[in-house]
Amino acid sequence: MAISDPKADLHKYLQQARDDLLWKLDGLSEYNVRRPMVATGTNLLGLVKHVASVEAGYFGETFGRPSGEALPWLDPDAEPNADMWATAEQSREEIIGLYRRVWKNSDATIEALALNDTGHVPWWPPEHNEVTLNRILVHMIAETNRHAGHADILRELIDGEVGWRAGDGNLPEVDKKWWQSYRIRLEEVARQAGQG
Repeated sequence: MAISDPKADLHKYLQQARDDLLWKLDGLSEYNVRRPMVATGTNLLGLVKHVASVEAGYFGETFGRPSGEALPWLDPDAEPNADMWATAEQSREEIIGLYRRVWKNSDATIEALALNDTGHVPWWPPEHNEVTLNRILVHMIAETNRHAGHADILRELIDGEVGWRAGDGNLPEVDKKWWQSYRIRLEEVARQAGQG
């Protein structure tokens, strides 16, 4: 039995989460990738912009290896939440291209450093800002998967498309009628529990 490489394993899970997040945009119109689906305005392209921005910081500035990407929406004078949506002038290709360039820089950082190499997260309090590459990999896997989960729900709200990743729905193979019945049953259970 071959023993796996922990850094390679973490990197693989990060890449899967990146791919899963981007897959949620496939086949949607410009309107639908930007469409705010909840009261806080969360939208698919904004999630990609946000994750790209966060990853640029954690694998770039933290380890003294900045990506070189201009991220004006993170400037101190930028409007609140500017990293969570794309302007009409920012194309889907521009945001996805940014994300791919950021992860190329991140991948170079991951390749160059050992898991126990340290860096400093400038926006964390000084008493907590010294981190290892291992911690940042775990942090970014969690961050990316969290937002990929948001994207799952947004995509289902937009057009009913569900699934974990392309070619793997990770859901029971049942028809639409079964899902409708299932949802009604869960609503009934929720109402009964709410009365107790």
